[in-house]
Amino acid sequence: QVQLVESGGGLVQPGGSLRLSCAASRNIFNIIPMAWYRQAPGKQRELVASLTPGGTTYYTDSVKGRFTLSRDNAKNTVILQMNSLKPEDTAVYYCNKNPAYATDYWGQGTQVTVSS
Repeated sequence: QVQLVESGGGLVQPGGSLRLSCAASRNIFNIIPMAWYRQAPGKQRELVASLTPGGTTYYTDSVKGRFTLSRDNAKNTVILQMNSLKPEDTAVYYCNKNPAYATDYWGQGTQVTVSS
């Protein structure tokens, strides 16, 4: 089973930026579709951005123009660059294959808190 480790979260003020990383234990990001998901307190987990092996990206409407998803095949890593952060972006962020289900393996995620 591939292990996924998310990192890069933290506390940031509104308007700030964070760069999340998802490192895989082996090279999978150019083989299967991947995505970043997030789960805010009291809410269901939602897909934020996705990336196909061919490099096509998708962003949910609420993050379009602010978040950018990229891949570093040499490092088995996908990066979510988050700019112009808003309080409503506060959540635990996870990376996983796309689609992914509750019964799939999920890493611990990384907490993003946007607050003044």
